[in-house]
Amino acid sequence: MGNCYTVGPNEALVVSGGCCGSDQKTYTVGGWAWAWWLLTDIQKITLEIMTLQPKCEDVETAEGVALTVTGVAQVKVMTDKELLSLACEQFLGKSVIEIKGVVLQTLEGHLRSILGTLTVEQIYQDRDQFASLVREVAAPDVGRMGIEILSFTIKDVYDKVDYLSSLGKTQTAAVQRDADIGVAEAERDAGIREAECKKEMMDVKFLADTKMADSKRELEMQKASFNQEVNAKKAEAQLAYELQAAKEQQKIRLEEIEIEVVQRKKQITIEEKEIVRTDKELIATVKRPAEAEAYKMQQLAEGQKVKKVLTAQAEAEKIRRIGEAEAASIEAVGKAEAEKMRMKAEAYQQYGEAAKTALVLEALPKIAGKVSAPLARTNEIVILSGEGSRVTGEVNRLLAELPVSVNALTGVDLTKIPLLQKMTNAQA
Repeated sequence: MGNCYTVGPNEALVVSGGCCGSDQKTYTVGGWAWAWWLLTDIQKITLEIMTLQPKCEDVETAEGVALTVTGVAQVKVMTDKELLSLACEQFLGKSVIEIKGVVLQTLEGHLRSILGTLTVEQIYQDRDQFASLVREVAAPDVGRMGIEILSFTIKDVYDKVDYLSSLGKTQTAAVQRDADIGVAEAERDAGIREAECKKEMMDVKFLADTKMADSKRELEMQKASFNQEVNAKKAEAQLAYELQAAKEQQKIRLEEIEIEVVQRKKQITIEEKEIVRTDKELIATVKRPAEAEAYKMQQLAEGQKVKKVLTAQAEAEKIRRIGEAEAASIEAVGKAEAEKMRMKAEAYQQYGEAAKTALVLEALPKIAGKVSAPLARTNEIVILSGEGSRVTGEVNRLLAELPVSVNALTGVDLTKIPLLQKMTNAQA
């Protein structure tokens, strides 16, 4: 029986031993392998990049100056089968820290030995060359351990006796000196060249001024000669111009006279046409508008007249229609009232004497209510009488006059009602 083991691309799986007592090793990178229980040994070795910081303190150079140098190196275990087997022989079973310690001591040893063969100037001025030399020398030794140096750079170089700073100051002073000398020589050469250019410029200027003076004198002489000829020609031209101007002036005057005659004729024609235009304008602006205004007023008057006639006719028709409607309404109301009275008379004729009396009696409370309405607003009634029998007499008188009043209003004789007859007799 056995188990299956897997590893990633950053590790190598080493399987040792097997069946029949074999001591063969198999290497697996980024894969899996089968291992038998109690018969095989399983180990892993890292393939990741390891960062080292080698440092050599106070190492004397070829000139005897003690320097301290620090660097940075990137190393890793190589994956080639033969080289991987070498790495496994050296480091299998060791931790990453132990592997880094072995490689770091190797690099520091080579760095220390190379520092003793170089001068300070060589180390300080060309660090890349120094780092390449260390990498070339150390690569075979670490390669025999299955380790590959991916990169190696010098991080810092310094000393305790200010040799490097003095070297820098000396170099800076030399550069500054050369710069000052260069500036002075450049200024000197520039001054010499400027003076030579000024001399050449003045020589050219003087020569040019001389030629300009000669040219100017010749120009003035030519101008005087030209002016003499020009003035003579000007005088002749002036006389000819004046003579010709007089002739032309005479021709112009004749032309002006003819123009004035033509203008006068044109003016007369224009005035005649203006008269005709004014007449037409008066007709158009006065007569025609007046006629149009008169026609407008006539039409407005006729329209107003027709409007009043139509309005009067409409008003009369309205009154007639209203009268007819009111007459029809009155007629209908009268007919309805007459029909109502006729039907009421017929109903009354059908009633007996007792029914008529009942109707009157039903109407009496309404009559009494209307009669007593003013008394409802009276707070109190006081009957003045010196005798007690006087009040009784007044009440009896009211009861005696009540049937007469009802008979006058309704035509019904209450004295014929048995109940009232008893009340009347009792009072008597």
